[in-house]
Amino acid sequence: MASGKAFIFSAPSGSGKTTIVKHLLSSRTDLGFSISACTRDRRGRHEVHGKDYYFLSPEEFKQKIDEDAFVEWEEVYEGNFYGTLKSEIQRIWDSGKHVVFDVDVKGGLHLKEYFGDQAMAVFVKVPSLDTLIERLKDRGTESEESLSRRLYKAKFEMSFEGKFDITLVNDDMQRSFEEAGQLINSFIEK
Repeated sequence: MASGKAFIFSAPSGSGKTTIVKHLLSSRTDLGFSISACTRDRRGRHEVHGKDYYFLSPEEFKQKIDEDAFVEWEEVYEGNFYGTLKSEIQRIWDSGKHVVFDVDVKGGLHLKEYFGDQAMAVFVKVPSLDTLIERLKDRGTESEESLSRRLYKAKFEMSFEGKFDITLVNDDMQRSFEEAGQLINSFIEK
């Protein structure tokens, strides 16, 4: 397998990791986004297969598990599987770029273990749980039940912060953009 560096951005849902990753990808030519595979339904019309996610049926996903096609995978919520395809990493490295991941906390830790010293794992967190609640509510995509489920999971995920290489506190988006870029530059240069 050809190789480059791996940058793993993980966080509880609503922490801003996706916004940070999208900024990095739009402002740098040396990074490629690792598109995750999942079994969940698309959110609205704006999510595109092969761009935002590889949307697979549960049967297709399980077949790929059996084929050992994943670097990592997990059942994030009951019946909703997410994973990173080995072929996706290779696609990015073959293009001469470093790979960037936008994954949940458990996935981030699995990736860090898989890539070892080749990876930098960044835990993105909000200044407080109240900030997280507001951000999730502002999305307008959460029912009371799904909000409650996400908050329960977020509290659990926050307990893994110390297992990551670095924590990025996202209290000001522009500053977070700059800090994330500096972290990547430093890791590429070492």
